[in-house]
Amino acid sequence: MTTSISKVKEIGERARPDKPLIVAGVEYRSRLLVGTGKYKDLDETRRAVEASGAQIVTVAIRRTNIGQSPGEPNLLDILPPDQYTILPNTAGCYTVDDAVRTCRLARELLNGHDLVKLEVLGDEKTLFPDIPQTLEAAEILIKDGFKVMVYTNDDPIVARRFEEMGCVAVMPLAAPIGSGLGIRNPYNIRFIVEAATVPILVDAGVGTASDAAIAMELGCDGVLMNTAIAKANNPIRMAAAMKKAVEAGREAYLAGRMARKQYGSPSSPVGGTFF
Repeated sequence: MTTSISKVKEIGERARPDKPLIVAGVEYRSRLLVGTGKYKDLDETRRAVEASGAQIVTVAIRRTNIGQSPGEPNLLDILPPDQYTILPNTAGCYTVDDAVRTCRLARELLNGHDLVKLEVLGDEKTLFPDIPQTLEAAEILIKDGFKVMVYTNDDPIVARRFEEMGCVAVMPLAAPIGSGLGIRNPYNIRFIVEAATVPILVDAGVGTASDAAIAMELGCDGVLMNTAIAKANNPIRMAAAMKKAVEAGREAYLAGRMARKQYGSPSSPVGGTFF
């Protein structure tokens, strides 16, 4: 038996309404953000970014040339700012001063660009964020006119503090940077999402497509990843897989999953059968 038009409409009305991803006043179609490090060369970087469909690409200013090293290959030659939103990040910074200085250098190199991803790391082994220093750096950068997307731990209270101080997006980790362990604490991620009024994007720890889908099913507005794509056996194919996973996870979140049950129930109800 075919489903009636009225039934389809009813199902659609029960689903969550979608809304675009808006970061610092700019609307984006893609909810997948990708990094540009760890690839074998710039051509592979370009092809992976294209396959991902990402519109926002992160750049580690301390490790990537975007003009500060004249005569060397420039990332902006393959990912031009008129086609992508370049998101400078402070990867590798362990102090407030280093992070702030790096953001100001990026603004100078990118002709006044003010959207940045802030991370201030606590130690080289875990690469967890140093929250007190990140809070201090965020306050300085916001006062200096930057639009700050902030890398943080999965503490809902800390996430709320970053939102209240004016960060344009909060980016809790799923697991340690580059670990590929997936989302270790989905409950905290969900708490953060439910309380937020700014975009929440999972950052760090994604290992494969199912991890990205889970992040989106939790209600996250997007996912940022680098190592999961760059260090896959086939980065281009993995980038395409991540694109599909983010889209599928978003659709599943909007549709609303079935309730979990302790016992099974038949796929075809027995009530009203003819014999």
